[in-house]
Amino acid sequence: MNIIFKKDTWQEIYYSLRNNKLRTFLTMIGVGWGMFLYVSLLGAAKGMENGFDKLFSGFATNSIFLWAQNTAIPYDGFPKGRQLHLNLPDIQMLKNKIPEIDYISPQNSRGSFTGTPGESMSRNGKNAVYSLTGDYPVGNKISEKKLIFGRYINDADVSGNKNVVVIGEEIYKNFFESKKNENPLGKSINIKGIFFNVIGVFRVKKGGGFENDRTAFIPLSTYTKMYNAGDQIDMFAIVSKPNVDVNQVEEKVKLALKARNKVSPEDTNAFGSFNLGKEFKKLTGFLTGMQLLTIIVGTLTILAGVIAISNILLITVKERTKEIGIRRALGAKPSEVRNQILLESVVITLSSGLIGFILGIFLLMTLNALTQNQDSFPFYNPTVNYGNVFSAMSVMVILGLIIGMIPAQRAVKIRPIEALRTE
Repeated sequence: MNIIFKKDTWQEIYYSLRNNKLRTFLTMIGVGWGMFLYVSLLGAAKGMENGFDKLFSGFATNSIFLWAQNTAIPYDGFPKGRQLHLNLPDIQMLKNKIPEIDYISPQNSRGSFTGTPGESMSRNGKNAVYSLTGDYPVGNKISEKKLIFGRYINDADVSGNKNVVVIGEEIYKNFFESKKNENPLGKSINIKGIFFNVIGVFRVKKGGGFENDRTAFIPLSTYTKMYNAGDQIDMFAIVSKPNVDVNQVEEKVKLALKARNKVSPEDTNAFGSFNLGKEFKKLTGFLTGMQLLTIIVGTLTILAGVIAISNILLITVKERTKEIGIRRALGAKPSEVRNQILLESVVITLSSGLIGFILGIFLLMTLNALTQNQDSFPFYNPTVNYGNVFSAMSVMVILGLIIGMIPAQRAVKIRPIEALRTE
């Protein structure tokens, strides 16, 4: 199309748009607003997705938390209401029977999800009650602690029944000179009359994870010895292997434990659970739906704007009937008239889209600056896929060409003689 490279073509487009400033501006709003919505909403949806990814970073989202309860159905000679327990040997049994399991972390706790009172802790005359959890090193793989001092529990601590403790930041602030950044490592606190050496201090992200910074972690073997718990476990945190249906793993685990404890397969009360994998899948599905809805809304808005451009160009063609007639009388080919109108349509469409894109990016940059350090709000680094934006721009230009054919064809059908008679 040589018409694109002619200076006269662009001068005519410029004068045409300049002579109808208000009309051109109102026409461009439709397409610009559509692209603005497309970019800003798509970026905002991505920002929410990034925010939840950040919130759950260091956390095994394909995990199940399971605990024992009471039976609700009589079975195999046992009455209903029988109290069940999880035990350490159950771990190996579950691993052998369910290969989809990646690893299992047992935990015993006081003062947290079990509903039992916390444990008394003290240091240098200060006393307080905090949650106490016996854990294995693998527990840190399920919910990774952000350590500000030291390390987490290791295998040697468990095998040696060591009196070591990893404390939350709130406990650290209460028992140590946090304002002076006192190093607590190697120092001790009293838990249930026993001195424990502090090996680490962790900080909990606001709104993230199941722990809080008012919790102390000790080796599970030490906890069992302190409370004479034997093999009994309060809770299993079970992580499935990647690309495995977490719901199926949950069902298989419960059936295996019911068979081991002679519980009816139909008893839904015997073992309680929280399937984080299922809940996280719902969340990601919601975010995907938001992005899809954003694409649909933005595309429809852009389409509405492009149709508005076609309507405006129809009016423009009617107003320029005499001008078109003169051009035709002077020898202008129908294709030149058609291409002129199509080019105007593309220019308006593309300019509007670029303005909407720039404003959308500016809004995302502003939102990113406002939420940069807001850890409690799940919104982080809102970005857009430039491939998607380029595709939207391409579709927009193609639509502009297609819709622009209507006024272009009308301009071509104008007869020079009739046009010259038009007042």
